[in-house]
Amino acid sequence: MDVLRTPDSRFDNLPDYPFAPNYIELPGVPALRMHYLDEGRAAQRRPTFLCLHGQPSWSYLYRKMIPILATAGRVVAPDLIGFGKSDKPADDAFYTFSMHREKLLALIDALDLVDVTLVCQDWGGLLGLTLPMERPERFTRLIVMNTSLATGDQPLGPGFEAWRAYNRSQPDLDVAALMKRATPILSDAEAAAYAAPFPDASYKAGMRRFPELVPADPDADGAAISRRARNWWQHEWSGDSFMAIGCQDPVLTPKAMEGLRKNIRGCPEPMRVEDAGHFVQEWGEPVAKAALRQFGLAGS
Repeated sequence: MDVLRTPDSRFDNLPDYPFAPNYIELPGVPALRMHYLDEGRAAQRRPTFLCLHGQPSWSYLYRKMIPILATAGRVVAPDLIGFGKSDKPADDAFYTFSMHREKLLALIDALDLVDVTLVCQDWGGLLGLTLPMERPERFTRLIVMNTSLATGDQPLGPGFEAWRAYNRSQPDLDVAALMKRATPILSDAEAAAYAAPFPDASYKAGMRRFPELVPADPDADGAAISRRARNWWQHEWSGDSFMAIGCQDPVLTPKAMEGLRKNIRGCPEPMRVEDAGHFVQEWGEPVAKAALRQFGLAGS
């Protein structure tokens, strides 16, 4: 299999991204190198914040939250396979719900993450929300932003169907333009930083595939796992939760997020970020500060 690796020079001088790279080789065929950030780890402080991104973003998405979360513990922010500084198999068919999920579980185990606060949005939630039930002894808190559980038993909705159709029509999706349109507060340099991992269309297989991986029926890959996760969050989750909603998201609307909130046992009233769209992390400083205050971790 042809596995691509974005040249390091593409990541030179990105705005507000001073973090040192870390790499781990994850098992499988082929073995793949995953990149992750690991901040606040010198003193091995706890808790650990596991920050998971979605499409078409990468760990750059968390640059505003990482410094704040690192005041309270360790922050681990991986790039999913096919994104960021991680390896990028060129075959679209390689990318499946189960592959991404297995790689994340392998990372958690390899780094022996404990006292984990799951921080998730977009595919970071579709995948990430299925992880704690597999490792309940490792997870203690949740920070959830615009995302959902892909259970295959609910209509995907016209907003998502329109996004999927657009994605199909754009095999060489202009990431910078998309991010600027979705998040107008971005500077041109910040929008370009989101596009840095993808020199050309051959690097975008993982990006192309994500909308196709959302389970549209109960038998699709990931649907049964997601339904089991929904039940687990409803009945077995006993940790602390914090939800932030980007109110301008046209697909994962405040109403949709309220539906997710009902499935998370004990989830309190959400923080509503009125100006934020889908990529809530671009308003990440106040979100991270509010979450730490709610968890009693501010100033720790």
